[in-house]
Amino acid sequence: MELISLSHSALSLLPPVVAVLLAIITRRVLLSLGLGVLLGSFLVADSNLLLAFEYLFKTVLSLFWQEGEINKWNVDIIVFLILLGMMTSLMTISGATKAFASWATTRIKNPRGAKILTVLLGIFIFIDDYFNSLAVGSIARPVTDQYKISRAKLAYLLDSTAAPMCVIMPISSWGAYIIAIIGGILVTHNLTDLSPLMVFIEMAPMNFYAVFALLLVLLTAWFKLDIGVMKSHEEAAQNGQLFNPKSGVPAGQIIPPAQVNQAQVKDLLIPILSLIIATVFSIIYLGAQATEGPFNLILAFANTDATGALVYGGLIGLLVTIAMVLRGRIQSKDFFVSLWHGARSMFPAIVILLFAWSMASVISQLETGKYLSSLVDGSIHTAFLPAILFVLAGFMAFATGTSWGTFGIMLPIAADLAMGTNATLLLPMMASVLAGAVFGDHCSPISDTTILSSTGASCHHIDHVVTQLPYALLVAGVTLIGYMVLGFSGSVLAGLCAALLCFAIVVGLYVYKEKVSSPKEVMAAS
Repeated sequence: MELISLSHSALSLLPPVVAVLLAIITRRVLLSLGLGVLLGSFLVADSNLLLAFEYLFKTVLSLFWQEGEINKWNVDIIVFLILLGMMTSLMTISGATKAFASWATTRIKNPRGAKILTVLLGIFIFIDDYFNSLAVGSIARPVTDQYKISRAKLAYLLDSTAAPMCVIMPISSWGAYIIAIIGGILVTHNLTDLSPLMVFIEMAPMNFYAVFALLLVLLTAWFKLDIGVMKSHEEAAQNGQLFNPKSGVPAGQIIPPAQVNQAQVKDLLIPILSLIIATVFSIIYLGAQATEGPFNLILAFANTDATGALVYGGLIGLLVTIAMVLRGRIQSKDFFVSLWHGARSMFPAIVILLFAWSMASVISQLETGKYLSSLVDGSIHTAFLPAILFVLAGFMAFATGTSWGTFGIMLPIAADLAMGTNATLLLPMMASVLAGAVFGDHCSPISDTTILSSTGASCHHIDHVVTQLPYALLVAGVTLIGYMVLGFSGSVLAGLCAALLCFAIVVGLYVYKEKVSSPKEVMAAS
């Protein structure tokens, strides 16, 4: 095929711009990505319709079959997502979460303990944001209700641990998705000596928003950091109003009722531990097998088959989950319905992933990043790029309500831009996209994670959006400062320290102010 490059033309911006604008206007990411891919195919084919469809067909085919063999990387990611969906569905229907809630209510002694339990569970159950919000909400809600913690506070604790944990953990649905996109980007730019898994791990501390969102939620659970409208919700909860009655009836639960009798705490803990342990072992084992010479842990991580390890871990986790569920003598009909429900729940994510992979290929062929880098030279200092990408990704995720769609559109652009301007900023710029997407997701009322956090907490959705916004904006401000310092200094450590200093000053002043205004309330266990 005779394809063309548009690195010299503003037309190279058209497919990603159309995708972004349509996503903002229609809030339909699949439609937007699809039209962007179609338009990009038409442009790279130099307006030849038949050639455009041939290119599109080969691009889609390469997602599954490439160079005469199965595209193992992509297929492994899809298989892992399906296994994860099945596993989470079985754990939900088994009644394991209900058993854990019953166990916890007999051991938590004060409000601070109830909130710390919620945060720790949110950090521990990081395999999927949907499962995190719903399962942790189901577990923690009876405990937080007992100690008169508002549903708005519970929703915030759920939401601010779900996405931030998933986006920095490789053993999660988010991690698998991002690693897959990174893998495509590295191949596109001939950086095949880098491991996508190791790149993802290196990017984790550069995701300033996720790091400080987790730190703030921990401090909120320990101290009485009731910022903005959250304070009125907490005061109402102390009077028995766990959700704002003026907002209407809180969101109902969509978790299927337990179908297995006599579920125990271990029915929840053992499958999750099995998934984590099996995946980590597989990562090390496969990496060791691919490494010559004596065993070296770093080299094992660098040379491992990351997606293959996820599949092995997912299979072990699912088998352990099935074994635990069958102990409860679940009916065969419920068992197979649960498996199908879990697999089907991942189909939307898989479709978005396929569209994102296609979009990355089109943007690479158009060489959009090279054109953008030519505009940046002499107009925008490269030091500002991490901060600019953070803001742009945040705006897009807020407008579309999806982090994953933002990843699919913005990560390839960030990589092309970095490689065309300053390659040393490749990882920070991609990390800033991840950070911005999570920030926008936290602020967006149409975000699926935001909606599910409201549902998991049985909190009115708008109450959750309004009460979480001040926390998200505080972390975003700190993050922006960190990326500015990182961009000018070229040091991730300098950016992180600057952000930490600002964070400590803001939170410290707030705690001091509250302590002065109501010392007894602040000093008491919150």
